[in-house]
Amino acid sequence: MNKLLTTLCVIVLLFLSSCGKNTGNGELIGAGQRGKWFEPKPYGMVLIPRGSFTVGPNDQDVAWALNATAKTVSVESFWMDETEITNNEYRQFVNWVRDSIARELLGQQFEEFLIAEDENGNPIDPPFINWDERLEWDNEEYTEILEEMYLPAHERFFRNKEIDSRKLKYQYEWVDLQQAAKKSNRYNSETGEYEGLVDDYQGGRQSIEDRSSFIIKETLNIYPDTLAWIHDFTYSYNEPLAEQYFWHPSFDEYPVVGVSWKQARAFCRWRTEFHNSALRRNGKPDVPEYRLPTETEWEYAARGGISLNLYPWGGDYTRNEKGCFLANFKPLRGNYVDDGGLVTLPVGTYEPNGYGLYDMAGNVAEWTSAVYAESAYSFTHDMNPNYQYNALPSDPPALKRKVVRGGSWKDIGYYLQCATRTYEYQDTAKSYIGFRCVRTHLGK
Repeated sequence: MNKLLTTLCVIVLLFLSSCGKNTGNGELIGAGQRGKWFEPKPYGMVLIPRGSFTVGPNDQDVAWALNATAKTVSVESFWMDETEITNNEYRQFVNWVRDSIARELLGQQFEEFLIAEDENGNPIDPPFINWDERLEWDNEEYTEILEEMYLPAHERFFRNKEIDSRKLKYQYEWVDLQQAAKKSNRYNSETGEYEGLVDDYQGGRQSIEDRSSFIIKETLNIYPDTLAWIHDFTYSYNEPLAEQYFWHPSFDEYPVVGVSWKQARAFCRWRTEFHNSALRRNGKPDVPEYRLPTETEWEYAARGGISLNLYPWGGDYTRNEKGCFLANFKPLRGNYVDDGGLVTLPVGTYEPNGYGLYDMAGNVAEWTSAVYAESAYSFTHDMNPNYQYNALPSDPPALKRKVVRGGSWKDIGYYLQCATRTYEYQDTAKSYIGFRCVRTHLGK
């Protein structure tokens, strides 16, 4: 009986091998058969299909800004967040940074909080954070070590022991592909060396030693500027918003504000690594990076698939047929509440556009990745147009202007138009500017 089973197994194996591709006849069949791969839908995002459209104004240039001209362009498909990033979502980032700092501090005395060796016993320098180890903030053994994360006693209000937000700094890396792509900075295979100089983003330039010269390391405080609610407005009582808007649970589903362009980009970098780390643990491939949308991607998505429309909802007016406003903005002089809100409203309060995106007009304006230049439409490419520049500390303020789109709760209807362009400086945070992420779509 055993002999018969063995014979049957051999016959089956020979049959299966004969049905497969013959890899020994020298034919080109590829490096390996990895099977078909389908990109799963990212949570909370919608797919914006590739297409072409006419970018630029569709109405009178009432501001006489002369900063946009009509131009037909094409855009590749991408994923985009349905709504702006909320307070609760951004708080996940803040809490992760807080916990990572705490684990690094504890790891100096309790080795279980850090992973210093790989599976083969080789040292890891610097060590990884061990997120599987439970962190107990009220553990008496940890209290003294974690004390430096809290406000000092003389800075506490009513003796409340709170985390010092000034110490919530996120360390991250990004690859400067723009500098790496310059022909003068390419690797010379004949000499075996790199040539050229690169900006170190610390105010100087350095010779290229190897690929690491294009890896930029930054450290940034990522806590929102909650005082933006006060310093953005003169003689206006917004103290309750400054004290409660970001942390109180009643504002969890409101769009995060007080976040600078740099902080928004750091969030995108963290979101990418946070997602990919989970995929790697399950043996799955990385996803493309989360990032801020280009200016053209934002406008293409805002139009919702309707050509030459003035507003994201497709009409030429800010009211519907019943006379109700279609977005959260400043509809009348001194009257902020006629549209249903005074300042921001929960994301998704109004109907989505044709692509299923909420609040592409009003609520809060949104950062894009693009540098603001009045003539950008004239010199950018007509395929995935983008004007991006990584400003140096020594650069003039004009090079630190980033495009802001969509208008906000404090803006008049003109700024809600799909094509209206404006800007803010990359290191400033405002109570009326938030952001949403995009991710390049892979494959067809």
